[in-house]
Amino acid sequence: MWKAFRNALKVKEVRKRILYTFLILIVVRIGALLPIPGVNTDYFAQWFASQSGTAFNFFDAMTGGSFTSMSVFALSITPYITSSIIIQLLTIAIPKLEEMQKEGEEGRKVIAKITRYVTVALALIESTAMTIGFGRSGLLIDFTWYNAIVVIVTMTAGSAMLMWLGERITEKGVGNGISIILLVNILSGLPDDFATLYSTFMSGKSVAMAALAAVIIVVIILAIVGFVVMLQGGERRIPVQYAKKMQGRRFVGGQSSNIPLKVNTAGVIPVIFASSLMSFPVVIAQFFSVDYTTVGGRILQGLSSSNWCNPDDPILTLGLIVYIVLIIAFAYFYTSITFNPIEIADNMKKQGGFIPGIRPGRPTSDYLNRILNYIVFIGAVGLLIVAVIPIIFSGLFGIGQLSFGGTSIIIIVGVILETLKQIESLTLVRYYKGFLND
Repeated sequence: MWKAFRNALKVKEVRKRILYTFLILIVVRIGALLPIPGVNTDYFAQWFASQSGTAFNFFDAMTGGSFTSMSVFALSITPYITSSIIIQLLTIAIPKLEEMQKEGEEGRKVIAKITRYVTVALALIESTAMTIGFGRSGLLIDFTWYNAIVVIVTMTAGSAMLMWLGERITEKGVGNGISIILLVNILSGLPDDFATLYSTFMSGKSVAMAALAAVIIVVIILAIVGFVVMLQGGERRIPVQYAKKMQGRRFVGGQSSNIPLKVNTAGVIPVIFASSLMSFPVVIAQFFSVDYTTVGGRILQGLSSSNWCNPDDPILTLGLIVYIVLIIAFAYFYTSITFNPIEIADNMKKQGGFIPGIRPGRPTSDYLNRILNYIVFIGAVGLLIVAVIPIIFSGLFGIGQLSFGGTSIIIIVGVILETLKQIESLTLVRYYKGFLND
């Protein structure tokens, strides 16, 4: 992959795309530093520090720190991600959207336009809720309707602009624009994470102990990254044989193919869904005075990952069990709406294809369903390993959430691998064009 990246730099057209992407990302990081007019950034930074380890941490990691600093890009691309998930789910539930998706390029353009409208609507709702919820408590220097409207418009416009910048990267850059912006946002928090690890395990220790701690940390990080790479690239290939057909005076067809089933078929979606579902009550509770000594308060504490695996309060770790169940459930749910064994079996039958040893039609769909259930379970277990191990270490040692822990590391590795593949494909297309022109 890295060799393909070096080869891409030798191609002028691809090099321009990489440079264009880099310049867009500079704009993204500059916008993450611009404060919103009329906002008391010190108040929000102090408030966020008091909420350290709660559901807001992962949200702030996805925004690249823009959320805590209340910059122009405070909402980042989270409204776009949420709207994309909503539209994708509605595509299964609403036949009209399903027809658009099957219409090809024109249908996908209409769906993309709807996704943009939903993104702006979600950004408007989120910015309004944050402005009203925190405005009276000190977020706004002077809480007036004019200042509130300025903050709401600025945050909504910032989210819409990030969506537009992401689409520009997809169109004129190296592709995967939204994913690359999300990747850069998460990577921007790595220096603070390394500083946290240093202060926790190495600061004040002897040279030998500090070196041993550094080696252990590096080994653990490399092991997790290597495991995620295997998880993202692993697949089960189902062989498919196409029968020969008489066309004119000769037989045609008879070629062999395969159906690649990725081990991690749902990607990072199950972890995001599970985290969002469990964090929603915790986020809502932040706007109210909650007595954490009551039963309801203790349940809210159990929903927060910062309280799991704490030796001083082990009962709260029951929330981790709920988290594990939700990840497995969402892995099966998301796979079921993105992969339809019955439809694939019918298409194979129409094209004269069959799986060796399996009869076409219903037996084929049942076979694919059995294999898929087995693969999804393996993928879900892999996601659990990556997501839960950092939580266990965080709870035992009180480290706090890190940008390369759990969900974030899956996003980082997945986006890097996908971007390198995209660059490699751009290079190959350029070589083919040059060959044909010659």
